[in-house]
Amino acid sequence: MKAIGYYQAGPINAAQSLIEVEIDKPTLGPRDILVEVRGISVNPVDVKVRADFPAQNGAKVIGYDAAGIVKETGSDVQLFAVGDEVFYAGDITRTGTNAEFHAVDERIVGKKPKALDFALAAGMPLTSITAWELLFDSLAVKENDNNTLLVIGGAGGVGSILIQLAKKLTNLTVIATASRPETVQWVKKMGADHVINHRESLVEQVKALGLEPKYVAALTGTEGHFSTIVELVKPRGHIAFIDDPKTLDISSGKLKALSFSWEFMFARSMFQTDDIQKQHELLNRVSTLIDDGILISTVTNNLGKLSVQTLKHAHELQESGRAIGKNVLEVGL
Repeated sequence: MKAIGYYQAGPINAAQSLIEVEIDKPTLGPRDILVEVRGISVNPVDVKVRADFPAQNGAKVIGYDAAGIVKETGSDVQLFAVGDEVFYAGDITRTGTNAEFHAVDERIVGKKPKALDFALAAGMPLTSITAWELLFDSLAVKENDNNTLLVIGGAGGVGSILIQLAKKLTNLTVIATASRPETVQWVKKMGADHVINHRESLVEQVKALGLEPKYVAALTGTEGHFSTIVELVKPRGHIAFIDDPKTLDISSGKLKALSFSWEFMFARSMFQTDDIQKQHELLNRVSTLIDDGILISTVTNNLGKLSVQTLKHAHELQESGRAIGKNVLEVGL
């Protein structure tokens, strides 16, 4: 079957950074479903893997977010049937979604929102899982919580859905950072109560609001903002990260008795945790919230049909550091 992958990791502007390849159609495990891919999106993890992780034993096909139609089911599949429309964020240890067909464990798959086409639906899973797990698992926020959440990097894919979840499902006051007129407008559209500029003093801006965040979602630039975050957060507060700081000395949080955690949405599938099916459940909840009009799509660009050229363009946009929301691509028909 056709797919897009690479043989040598490196920069996106290299001639062979992404190429069309022929790979075998996936073989299903007992809990796997075979999905005919109809839509995909690109996330920061896509560009990190492509740049830094070499191919082994043939072409490496990446891609994590997908939406499509179930074509086959494994022997022990319980949650889906042939013909079901689904969306999901995949498993970083397996072949990716930049292909005609993709095999995925049904326990990390949700029902596609009826309100969204396949491309738009593909823009939601990875960021929704990340934001949901960060908010409700890592930070352990409850629905009646009326504290303040500070989101560093509110206009990105995770920030966009995290703001919505916090405002629609909890009583949190949300402060989000953004620095350009278009990103300020975007995070306000997502529901942020206050928007501050991460290129200026966060301490002065937050104090001017008269708020003291109990929770901080550090989504980007953690190394540069870390000392400021520790200064701002309430004693016994909690800071959750998703990016990859090279070094982070958390000892400065001792006097405030702060808690720290990393969110990595692939952990459940990578380690086959006992609660792996929680991702199926939360994606179904997100799907219902979208169909009920409570959550809105965070997709800002449909870049057209999947091809080497359009996928490279999507990677370039993601690497620019100026992406707002999500970019998606159509696959197949």
